[in-house]
Amino acid sequence: MTYLLHIDTSGDIGTIAISGDGAILCSTSTQETRNHASAINNMIAAMAAEAGITLHQLSAVAVCAGPGSYTGLRIGVATAKGLCYALDKPLILDNKLTLLAYTAHKAYPSLDQYVSLLVAREKEFFVTIYDDTFSCIVPPQHITEDALSPLLNKTARTYMVSDAPADTIINLELSDIKLENNTEIDLNSWAFYSFEKYNCNLFVNLAAAEPFYLKQVYTHK
Repeated sequence: MTYLLHIDTSGDIGTIAISGDGAILCSTSTQETRNHASAINNMIAAMAAEAGITLHQLSAVAVCAGPGSYTGLRIGVATAKGLCYALDKPLILDNKLTLLAYTAHKAYPSLDQYVSLLVAREKEFFVTIYDDTFSCIVPPQHITEDALSPLLNKTARTYMVSDAPADTIINLELSDIKLENNTEIDLNSWAFYSFEKYNCNLFVNLAAAEPFYLKQVYTHK
């Protein structure tokens, strides 16, 4: 069986899961944001024990590399890379925006565009857009609110996953939209998505792997 360890510390909820052949075997979460670093290794050990495997039996490690909390992303990616180095396992980097769109596409495969839109700062967002074949037409990126509207097909049947304010969504003037406000990653679809990537050998270079920060750093004189 192909066992994958899933790590997500991109937000307030830290999640660890183990999947087997694309199905979740066990998972655990913590909402103690400030304790991601201290809790993550114990959570991993607990999930391995619950799944009845050793860490050496893992086939790969999949980590949600962002966008999200700067500190959380560093903790998750650093932990994933450390395990991969120690166990000599490949690393899969998954983008949260893509995972949200993928879940939507699996649930509603006949729509025209799938949009993941997450708040970055006030009037700034992280966004990606996929079409009906789940081909990426707008790569994950950080944009301002005024640049968002031109990216969208206003007449398309749209599924949007977003935590953006209601007035932002209304101002996009989409004619046919299904809106989902839950922006937590669905573990079942993540397990299947990462399993597909594993089977296609879509791994990243450990030395070069880094979080998907996306957001530009502002400096002030």
